[in-house]
Order: sequence, then C-alpha cells, then structure tokens
Amino acid sequence: MKAWVYKEYGNSQSVLKFETNVEVPSLREDQVLIKVVAAALNPIDFKRMLGAFSATDSPLPTIPGYDVAGVVEKVGSQVKKFKVGDEVYGDINEKALDHPKRNGSLAEYTAVEENLLALKPKNLSFVEAASLPLATETAYEGLERSAFSAGKSILVLGGAGGVGTMVIQLAKHVFGASKVAATSSTAKLDLLRSLGADLAIDYTKENIEDLPEKFDVVFDAVGQCDKALKAVKEGGRVVSIIGSVTPPASSFVLTSDGSILEKLNPYFESGKVKAIIDPKGLLL
Repeated sequence: MKAWVYKEYGNSQSVLKFETNVEVPSLREDQVLIKVVAAALNPIDFKRMLGAFSATDSPLPTIPGYDVAGVVEKVGSQVKKFKVGDEVYGDINEKALDHPKRNGSLAEYTAVEENLLALKPKNLSFVEAASLPLATETAYEGLERSAFSAGKSILVLGGAGGVGTMVIQLAKHVFGASKVAATSSTAKLDLLRSLGADLAIDYTKENIEDLPEKFDVVFDAVGQCDKALKAVKEGGRVVSIIGSVTPPASSFVLTSDGSILEKLNPYFESGKVKAIIDPKGLLL
C-alpha cells in the first residue's frame, strides 16, 4: 500500500517520506481494516515525529496519523458493531502516548479496534469526519473531568484551535452552558461567536486575569495554567491539555473512545456541532 512513513525522528519536512510499497497492517480479531478515505494530523503527530514521546513510543518506522475516516474493508471474528462497507471514523490510538500504533492513518489502510470507532455522520464528508475524533474526544473528556454541567459558565483559553472550537460547541450546545467565553487572536473573534461563544476575548488586547467575572470552569488548551487559575471561581475547576499544571488545576491525556463519537453523532447530523475545516487544507 501507499503511506507516509518516517524512519527516524526529526522535522516532518526532513523525515516524512511517501512510500508506495508498504505492507498492509495485519488484522487482530477485535479490529476492523479500514480503507482510508481521509486522515487528519494533529499537533501530537508532529511532536511524536520529533521524538518527544520516544520513551513510550512504538518502534520505528512509523506511519503517522491518529484521526481517520474511511470504509470498512474487513472485520475480525470478534467484531460485532461493524460490517464490510460501513463508513466509519475515529481516533485509532486508545492511549495517545502509550505505544501508539506504528501503522497510523496516513496510509491507504489502517487496522483499528472496533471500540475506538463510530459510524460516520451521514451528512458529513469523509474530510469533515476525519477532522473530528481526537479534538472532539479531548474536548468532551475535559468537560467530563471538570464536572461541567448545564447552567455553569466556562472560559476556553485557545478557543480557535481544534480542541477549543469543540469545547465551545460542546459546552454550549451539548452540556447546556449558561455562558461561554473564549480567547483568540483578533482575526478569529468572529469564528468564536459563530460557534456559540457569548464572550469573545482578544488575547492581544485583554488580560483574562483582569476580567470582572470568574468562571465555574476554565479549559486551558494553550498551556496558560497560571492565568487560568486567576480566572476561575473559588471552588471551580481548571483542566488543561498542555504540559504540567499547578494544583488545584489538573491535566490529562485523552483516552480514545468511540462511544463518545456515537453520543455526539446526533449533534453533528443536526448541525448543532460543526466540523471546522481550514479552506487551505491540503489534500494528498
């Protein structure tokens, strides 16, 4: 099969190569073989390529890619949820940093455990679906970990990024937030508002530490834990996905779970939660 492969750690422009004679991954009995239609790369892919997680990574060579959308080509004997021909999507690595798969999604085929997948929303293209899993599941898990619920307020640091755009939408349209505030650069403020943010904050002009109100939850998607702690209410929660944090804030690394996507499929299909695609995205 064809795939993008790196055989040493380094900058993607230097080490990532396109190969045309890569072996199709073998299939375990609890897995499905997906013919990949679309795949997405996330910041974690580039950090992994640089060797940031080499101590717990799978051996090289590696095909990058966590996010996938495609068509089921073959199923293992233990697979119950999917059949050949199903259109599916998901994050293929259950533990993002603990021996993620060598055979990622940036290939013609990838093998994935069925519990990490969901049926693709019918109204979404494969490209749109491939953009969703890791960011969506990270946003959802963070909201769950922060005990977010209807009627609470939230501040999202980094609201225009992949995770941030999903936190805004899930908090507003799924969890029932009373108020959603989010930060971005000047150019992205309208995007925040279009996703459901009640307050769009230009971080180039305003300091969140100086805001007159505090929030029940602060979701830090950019690594500004100290600022987040100054914006949260007493007794509130700060959750971060970037680096080390200062207590009482907490951080986490996603555990992929296809059931999250299953829960959210009705929101994708109704249009309440949208896939945000860069119009300049590269199709390979």
